[in-house]
Amino acid sequence: MQQPPDEALTPGLYIVATPIGNLSDLSPRAASVLARADLIAVEDSRVTAKLLQRIGTKRPMTPYHDHNADQVRPGLIDRMGSEAIALVSDAGTPLISDPGFKLVRDARAAGHMVTTIPGPCAAIAALTLAGLPTDRFFFLGFLPSKEKARADAIAEVAGVRATLILYESGPRLGAALAALADGLGDREAAVAREISKAFEECVTGTLSTLADRYADAPPKGEIVIVVGPPGEAPAPEAGDVDAALIDAMARLPVAKAAGEVARATGLPRRELYARAMELKDGG
Repeated sequence: MQQPPDEALTPGLYIVATPIGNLSDLSPRAASVLARADLIAVEDSRVTAKLLQRIGTKRPMTPYHDHNADQVRPGLIDRMGSEAIALVSDAGTPLISDPGFKLVRDARAAGHMVTTIPGPCAAIAALTLAGLPTDRFFFLGFLPSKEKARADAIAEVAGVRATLILYESGPRLGAALAALADGLGDREAAVAREISKAFEECVTGTLSTLADRYADAPPKGEIVIVVGPPGEAPAPEAGDVDAALIDAMARLPVAKAAGEVARATGLPRRELYARAMELKDGG
């Protein structure tokens, strides 16, 4: 919904996208809504205060994040009946790997107006930079930190015929890329970071080469991983795969043999490892 910039905002919930780097990316409409909101629900008031200072305004703020959302949400819903509440994240579009969907759901259930002021989103920005197919994509958010849970999450999407988009932190990047290579095969990928900032970069290559690059050199900044879809080449014949596994196991431990064949064929390492164990046991 659009209102004249000098009118009071209609009571309800305003989902406001904010810059992911360059503060000039804040849209005039977003600036207008933030300047007129009765209250802004924020992840970190220090971050939002800098943005408000940039547009020359001060507004009341309240924390809204993973640790307090359940306690804060009922009060925000009550206030939406008579006040305009803006929801922002520290950067980008709220609800994208940030808390917020329950606030939207409950606001709608209570009959309040809900609208969005669209703008920057790191996932979409990285997709445009990566040079990978954009006709179908699947957003995974953050992978689990524990090794088995991470491998299970990757296995769930191994067959998805779409470009995959993930968020990751610098210290975990190398391990995440290696796990993706093991679980998905050695697909084309990109690592984008510091998007729209002074040191923006987008490094492309295969998952294994990117894993090697960042194994001992974790980068700083906000990071997005973009992984290409499964290749269109026909799957190798089962007999050929078995022969490759047997040859590799004659030289390498089972896990490394599965990894070698995964890189050569593009097949998921977990599936190849399971098959290698069957062959080792005489299956």
